[in-house]
Amino acid sequence: MTCDVSVGRMSCVTVTDDQSPELSHDALPADCDWAAFTETAPWVLSADSIAWSRGLDIVRNQAKAEVPKLTRPGRVPNVGRMLVVVGRMGWAVGNWWVRKRLRRFSSTEASRSDLSRRLRSAIESLGATYIKLAQIISSGDGLFPGELVDEFKKCRDQVPAENFDVVKRTIERDLGRPLNEVFQSIDSTELAAASIAQVHRATLLDGTEVVIKVQRPDVARLVRTDLKVMAWLAPHLVGRIPVAALANPPALVELFAETIVEELDFRLEAANMVDVAKVLNDLGQTQYVVPRPHPQLVTTRTLVMQRIDGFNFDDVTGMQDAGIDTEDVIRTGMVAFMEGALIHGIFHGDLHGGNLFVLPDGRTALLDFGITARLDDDRRRAFLRLMMTATTNDLTGQMAALRDLGALPLDTDLQAVIHDLRLDEAPIDPTTLSGEEMVAEVQRVVKALLSYGARLPKELMLYVKNMVFLDGAIARLAPDLDLLAEVANISMMFASRHGERLMTEIGIDAANMQVNLDSVKAGFGVDLSTDRLTYRELQERRELIQKRMRSHVERTRRSANV
Repeated sequence: MTCDVSVGRMSCVTVTDDQSPELSHDALPADCDWAAFTETAPWVLSADSIAWSRGLDIVRNQAKAEVPKLTRPGRVPNVGRMLVVVGRMGWAVGNWWVRKRLRRFSSTEASRSDLSRRLRSAIESLGATYIKLAQIISSGDGLFPGELVDEFKKCRDQVPAENFDVVKRTIERDLGRPLNEVFQSIDSTELAAASIAQVHRATLLDGTEVVIKVQRPDVARLVRTDLKVMAWLAPHLVGRIPVAALANPPALVELFAETIVEELDFRLEAANMVDVAKVLNDLGQTQYVVPRPHPQLVTTRTLVMQRIDGFNFDDVTGMQDAGIDTEDVIRTGMVAFMEGALIHGIFHGDLHGGNLFVLPDGRTALLDFGITARLDDDRRRAFLRLMMTATTNDLTGQMAALRDLGALPLDTDLQAVIHDLRLDEAPIDPTTLSGEEMVAEVQRVVKALLSYGARLPKELMLYVKNMVFLDGAIARLAPDLDLLAEVANISMMFASRHGERLMTEIGIDAANMQVNLDSVKAGFGVDLSTDRLTYRELQERRELIQKRMRSHVERTRRSANV
């Protein structure tokens, strides 16, 4: 069973061939020479003559220049909009709180499920900006309560859609022509509906099957209004909640502004598709493909792209029945994601199950490039140092890289941080601690980080969010994958392929590099003598830790109510 590609939900169709046909290099479309596109081309792109790409550097710079204006703290937000936000969120939380006080819930999990459902409903009614927040939270398996993550996943592609008449007017206004002058047919029922846009299946006049991404009306104005409200609120959260302080609320708002403002122009998203396809091709990542944007039918609010079929990323049984090696799917994903960031400074910034799928031949297709991270050379080299020093157990190098990424102030005493966080000591196995001891240890680490002014930079936020997604993907597609062996193999492969760059840019001699996974093991919380760790084993450890922490929280709550 395979699925029609869109942004999020996919409608399934039957696949008749198990493998894509092998084509000689001469038979491939010309744009496959410079980009990771499919060998079946409804149209062929010329890198130097894409109609909608002219002047996009100026458009991107204008979007960046708008961010400081939207996120400048201290400005008075739109009072009416703030009252709407506070009212709807307050109503959701208030109703849940009343039910909780009346003891209407059979368990803590039921209580969290009820609150999550109410919050999701309120967020959907507030529109694009808050839906985008929910989408980011939905990628945080393990970072946020499971009930909240599961409920917010519905915000990826189950948001109420716009009426098709509205969609039709947007397309015709942006393309400057009636629909029947461009399309043979267009499905009035959406394939998916998300925060910024919705997607419809269509057929061009020449019979080519495509999908159309269409922006919601008035979303640009609403997003800018919401960002001003968030910018006003964010400084008031700094230092008030430990986790919020560490995440740096003003920087988080800035991240939202940068990504969402760019998302409001679909020409920039189409350019991201082309740029990522170039990067994958340059890296020789033949296991990834990107749908082609149409060379003419791309505007600010309308994006026509190639339609491709494949397996839903969560359809593990379907992939395995088709003979696809799901462990290899995960392995190539980890390598491509890392190489794109470290070598070219560009990576897909919003990985989740609705934004990628697997072709019948085992390749993975990437979708929805509205959030694409771009690193300048200094940040890219800092990322490169962070990844390589983590696999050689160079603690000072890791702290220096985090400092250069902006996670620590420039004048930070790195050795003091290492000492205060006890990074130079044998790691504590959290499964040996009681719930109370685990909570105390988390509080100690957070307090130490805050004392040094630690924060989570924008680029690192996107990278970590993607790593959290990959973590969950391993659970589904490759639960018996040996994580330590994979980290070691990927590190050596990376050093072998990019040895000259490692020496030139960060002074690491790849030929003499010794992999030391002590830092990685410490991150997993396992003993340094551990030589094998599958994801299944790691998940069992996490469940034990979560159970003990929940028990401690429950005991504390009951004591407070006595």
